[in-house]
Formats: sequence, C-alpha cells, structure tokens
Amino acid sequence: MAITLLNSYNVSDLCIGKPALRSLSPTATVAEALSVLKRGGGAVALWGPPETNPTIVGRLCMVDVLCYLCAEENLASPSSALSAPISALLSEGSDGLVRRVEPKTSVLAALDILLEGAQYLVVPICKRSTPLGRKKNSFTFDFCWLTPEDFVRFFLNNIAFLSPTPTLPISSLGIIRPAEYTIHHSTPAILAMPLLHAAVATQSSVAVLSDDGRLVGEISPYTLSLSDESAAAAIATLPAGDLISFLDCQTSHPTSTMRAIKSQLKSQNLLGMLELLEPDIPSSNSSIVSASSSGSESSGCESSDEEPTIRRIRRNGSYTARMGRKREDAIVCHEWSSLVAVMVQALAHRVGYIWVVDEEYGLVGIVEFLDILNVFREQFREVLEVPI
Repeated sequence: MAITLLNSYNVSDLCIGKPALRSLSPTATVAEALSVLKRGGGAVALWGPPETNPTIVGRLCMVDVLCYLCAEENLASPSSALSAPISALLSEGSDGLVRRVEPKTSVLAALDILLEGAQYLVVPICKRSTPLGRKKNSFTFDFCWLTPEDFVRFFLNNIAFLSPTPTLPISSLGIIRPAEYTIHHSTPAILAMPLLHAAVATQSSVAVLSDDGRLVGEISPYTLSLSDESAAAAIATLPAGDLISFLDCQTSHPTSTMRAIKSQLKSQNLLGMLELLEPDIPSSNSSIVSASSSGSESSGCESSDEEPTIRRIRRNGSYTARMGRKREDAIVCHEWSSLVAVMVQALAHRVGYIWVVDEEYGLVGIVEFLDILNVFREQFREVLEVPI
C-alpha cells in the first residue's frame, strides 16, 4: 500500500518551490555564459536554434567554461576563446543528457528516464501573468531543472515507506563502484580536466590521492561552480594537491600563491592567462610557497614553510559530519555506513556522490546518486512489477 502511494506522485510534486531555470540563446558567447554563471545558480540552459521548434539542447556550468579555457588550443589566448559562440562549450552527445518531461509524468516514469542515461530533466512550470492588455489570470510557462538530487530528496522525505532497505549498509546493496576519476596530488591539475569534464556528466568528482592511495581532497564541480575565470590560471599552473587549497581560499588567495601562479604563466609563455587574474599583488619579502601547505588544521589561507605539502584528513571521526568543512574536504563514508546516512550526507553538502574510504582513509570507491536511485527503483519493480 505504501509503495502504491509513492507511485501516485508526479514530477510536478518535485517541482514545488523550484526556481525557474536561467537560459541563453544560441547566439550568446562564452563570455556571456561566464557572466551569467558568475552571478550564481550553478547552471544555465542553452536553447536550440530559434528557426526550428526551440528546445533546450544543453546544460552548461562553470566547469564547462573552465575546461574550455584550459583546452590546449585556448591556453595561449583565453580572451579569444571567450568571444567564441556558446555552442563551443557543448560536447558531442551532450543533448542526450537533457530530456523534457511533462508535469503529469509519474515519478517512476521520470526516474526511468534518468536511469536510462539522461542526467537532467526539464519540466514546464506554470506561472500566473497579468500584464496590461491581457486577460486576468492568464498563464505563461517557465521551466525548471530536476536532477537526481531532487529524486533522492523525494525518497528521503518518504523514507518510512521504503523500510528496511534504507537502514542496510551500502556494502550489502552492491552500490559501491570503483572510483573512476582519480589523480595523484603532485600531478599537474590541468591533466584532471578531461576527468573532470567526464565527472560532470555523471555528477561525480575527481579524487585527489596521496602517494599511499589515501584521499586527501577532491576537485569537485560544486567547488568550481563557486569560482570564476581566475581558476583557469590556477588549473594551468598548479599541481592537483595545490589546486584544492587554492579553491578553498577563493575569497582571499595567498599573495605567495598568486605570485607563484603568475611566475609559472610567464615561464610557460601563457601571458594571455594573466588577464584572467586580479591586478598584480605588491611583492613582499616572503618566499613563494605551495598553496597546499595551508594544512587541514590551518585557521587561514596563508601558510608557513614548516607545514606539510599535502593535506592530511583529520582522524577524529568522519569529518564530513561537520557542516563547517572546508570546500576542498571530500565527503566520505565507510562500507558499513547505512544507505540513509549516505543520503543525508550527500544532500546536506549538495553533492551527487559520496567517496567510500577504509579505516585508514584509503579510497575504496564511490557511491553516486544514480546508484541509490536504482536501489529504490528495483524495490518498486519487485512490488509493482513495473517494466523498465
């Protein structure tokens, strides 16, 4: 009976309170997309050509812009790259990641669309409009995004109907998959860009590992969504371990780090990238040190030469339970963590995945939202015998 009740919900129920999506026309430039993304909101929709039946053909985020600026052909002249049409940000096959569904579509039917390969659903939402010259109570339509996060939140809100599955450890559910996107902390961060671009499509992240395979941080789309074009210069010059510390100090980058980035850009003859940075910071007598030497226990973004060159995960419990975490801290759980605990963690930190680590914080794998949703879809299928 409870499963039947859940099956009665439509996607319109998931759209309540959702903001209208921001969109750009196909005639917009990369610079215009960057300007919109810097104002917040996470992503923008790209409409197809107006001469045809207009549809949303893509979803663009800050990671798409940064990966584009860091492409080999754009490193020397990012200003020229910014003047390119916005279609340059779309990768082949990206149109299949966005699907339109109608408000009366059932939650289960929409969930099947996600599990079949779509990453984002676009839903028309009605808004009342009474401008001059129109009839009273006339209506127009906006659109909103639905993502796997919205479906996971829906199931969490109805978790009592799904017992006992949510209380089981994730290891028993077979949803821990190998971590596909990883990079060594000393590897140039720019080599992580293809991995990061692929991670966006699966709404996951790139793990940064120490020499002994421990998780020391991540390069996440969520963190990069809070940055601007200056992150491209850091990506082009810093090792992966230093980049995560750079991103953690987005509001006030250490003077030494900025000097190091500018020095590297000049030595690599990437003078165009200098335009993406803030005006030159006055020089001082302090030596250039690695941005990652801030350490996980440092109270600020500046660092001392005596601190370790890579971060160490705090050992006093699962630090991701703290809401005051630094942005570069990866969200982790253990194999014995319950499914509901993993759901709460991911939703609290607005990420679509959780890294799974062992007792020594060695990376075991990753659990993604689609893995969680597949568990609940199978539970519905067993009870209702609903075909895929």
